[in-house]
Amino acid sequence: MKDYSEIAAHNFLTGYNCAQSVFLAFADRYNISPDTALKISSSFGGGMGRLREVCGAVSAMFMIAGLEKGYIKPADMEAKTEHYKLIQELAGEFKNEFGTIICRELLGLPPGADEPEPSARTEEYYHSRPCEKFIRFAAQIIETKLLNERSENFPVKVKADQNK
Repeated sequence: MKDYSEIAAHNFLTGYNCAQSVFLAFADRYNISPDTALKISSSFGGGMGRLREVCGAVSAMFMIAGLEKGYIKPADMEAKTEHYKLIQELAGEFKNEFGTIICRELLGLPPGADEPEPSARTEEYYHSRPCEKFIRFAAQIIETKLLNERSENFPVKVKADQNK
């Protein structure tokens, strides 16, 4: 069995943003190519494009929850309710550990967005950022809360008429 938290941490230390680090660690489970996984999750780094809103590791956790247990029928209110309940539970796990799911609060930054230019990934950067522990924890939540209950029939192929 893979140690997803180690893979996600390695991805971060390689230079990927928090969302990419977590999402990429699980991409092969869903037959998503690394390039596609990185593109899908690229916008969520820095709390969504350095807006410092929802932590990228948390956003990736939610994307994986959608792959695992997401709904596909817009009129299926029961499925939507169950999915949103799951998202709130996952967020609660993270928040119980760190006090928030908001990037700027996790990093102790002032209100507002950062400049769009990302920080250089230097040794100092990695020593000053607690992101690795958030990434590891998000991957652990995915493993314990989502994958241990995983259906053997997943991934499900979506048919065009299921979207109606």
